[in-house]
Amino acid sequence: MGAYILRRLLLMIPTIIGIMAINFAIIQFAPGGPIEQIIAKLQGTDVSATSRFSGGGGDFAGQQAQAGGGEGIGSKYRGAQGLDPEFIKSLEKQFGFDKPPLTRFGDMLWNYARFDFGESYFRDISVIDLIKEKLPVSISLGLWMTLLSYGISIPLGVRKAVKDGSRFDVWTSGVIVIGYAIPGFLFAVLLIVLFAGGSYWDWFPLRGLTSDNWESLSWPARILDYFWHLVLPLIAMALSAFATTTLLTKNSFLDEIRKQYVVTARAKGLSERKVLYGHVFRNAMLIVIAGFPGAFISSFFAGSLLIETIFSLDGIGLLSYESVLNRDYPVVFATLYIFSLLSLVVALITDLTYTWIDPRIDFESRKV
Repeated sequence: MGAYILRRLLLMIPTIIGIMAINFAIIQFAPGGPIEQIIAKLQGTDVSATSRFSGGGGDFAGQQAQAGGGEGIGSKYRGAQGLDPEFIKSLEKQFGFDKPPLTRFGDMLWNYARFDFGESYFRDISVIDLIKEKLPVSISLGLWMTLLSYGISIPLGVRKAVKDGSRFDVWTSGVIVIGYAIPGFLFAVLLIVLFAGGSYWDWFPLRGLTSDNWESLSWPARILDYFWHLVLPLIAMALSAFATTTLLTKNSFLDEIRKQYVVTARAKGLSERKVLYGHVFRNAMLIVIAGFPGAFISSFFAGSLLIETIFSLDGIGLLSYESVLNRDYPVVFATLYIFSLLSLVVALITDLTYTWIDPRIDFESRKV
């Protein structure tokens, strides 16, 4: 197993480099970079996402006429006509764009290998501190949503397997399918309209993870306030999460119940509860439990952007989205690097969990 783990860890290096290289190359051709953002603010205009290398037109003629001179600059940045070339060069040096792309990419990889992510272009804070600041929101949503989903889906899936084909199985399947089909963000809007002062009841808060007076509350009151703010976002996020885990649990149990060792256990006079939870449960839960790390990471990052926006939760999803819009490349690449690394590590942990639950699985014999 040690050799397998070592191979997987070594394979993470070229995988991470490949992910970063592809995205770095895409960024080189993306319009509206940080320098264009600053130029647009100076000129009082917006940066168009479709024209980074604009060369003419009435707008530029007007800018040149107002600025006086600068016709010979030949800048590659839209709106830079009329600005001092030295000022443009100072901006390029400030953002590191005075170096060749390969040099910048190499420097970025070296810094990221040491977990040095630099500072945000447009916020007076280091990237790692900015991410730490947003982590509590994303961890709260991801952790509690995963626990809530597993805590309900596994017992429900077991019950559906035991009652396979019954009325209970049919109507719960209908509810699950309907819940899976409803987009989480639309259900979030419905929850706000119904329960957050939209049009009916004002039972739950609409913004943040805590109330404004949270610091002055006692510890029991703080805990209640924290979960009070989480109720609606968690319901909206977990609505569709029940389907996959519940049906996976049911099908795993049904597959195990039909095996010969279950028939033998029953023939020996064991109770149905002993058969289900003493013999079937461990084998049936192999896929479900082993997939827990991956499910947590998925709920951590996937689908949280719209929920964070709707409920005004300032987490990693919203940070990543705003960074892409603002071309805050240090934040964009840092979050990409961290998320990619976490995904690869979690994939390895998932495989190791399989072997821990079922020793019959041997990854050591695989090439990789």
